[in-house]
Order: sequence, then C-alpha cells, then structure tokens
Amino acid sequence: MIATELAQQAAAVLQQATLAAPEPKGINTEGIVTFFASNIAPILLAVLGVIFIGRASRGEISKVLTSSAIAIVGLAFIAGAATLFFVGDALIKLIFN
Repeated sequence: MIATELAQQAAAVLQQATLAAPEPKGINTEGIVTFFASNIAPILLAVLGVIFIGRASRGEISKVLTSSAIAIVGLAFIAGAATLFFVGDALIKLIFN
C-alpha cells in the first residue's frame, strides 16, 4: 500500500515536471546569416575590389581577369548551394506533409 502511494506520487510529480518544462531554445541562425550578409560580405567584397583595382593599375590585367572569373564562379557555387537548400526544404515539406 505504501509502495503504490509512493508510485502514484512519483508519477504525479513526473507529470507536473514534464508539463512545466520550458520549451528548448535554439540558436537564431537567421540573425547570424542576416548579420553576415549585411555587414561582413560587403566589406569582404570591397577589399576584393580594392585588390583588383590595385592589380589593374599595375598592368596585371590577366591576373585581375583570372581572379574575377574565379570570384564569379565561387559566387555561382554559393548561389547554387543556397538554391539546393531551398529546393531540398520544399521537397521535404512536400514528401512529409
């Protein structure tokens, strides 16, 4: 009889603990991405532009064109990865919803 009362009290306490548990908080990744895109990326692109202009003024046009082409291909890969991320998210929602 004492064991059943203890088990009932333990179950009641466990149920109250699970009901009162706060929701877990995640990391605000949207804020991090927004900060990077609005503050860090323009600064990096400006530095890259200054380097390209400096090389072009010294007559290293072929190096500037090569570097520019590499930068454009890199941006295309980043845009492709972002596109695949959204396409994958849409496919997952379509399949599981």
